[in-house]
Amino acid sequence: MDKLFEALIQLETVEECYALFEDLCTVSELLAMKQRFWVARLLQNGSIYSDIVEQTGASTATISRVNRCLNYGAGGYKTALAKLKE
Repeated sequence: MDKLFEALIQLETVEECYALFEDLCTVSELLAMKQRFWVARLLQNGSIYSDIVEQTGASTATISRVNRCLNYGAGGYKTALAKLKE
């Protein structure tokens, strides 16, 4: 796992990330990750569940899981979202 994460932080462009993730993940896995990150952004911006369901198509279970991670998780979503604002 360490080597995978070390490789990820060495990537320098969005294109390099696309190439690795397209090789590493299935289309379904990529879409699921994209949806969860979108949900996290919306939750962090104060959106309510019904609006998030409508915008993203995510289930309320997925939204709850992401919300739980935002509030009680390791801080990964918060760190990534903060870095996007920089």
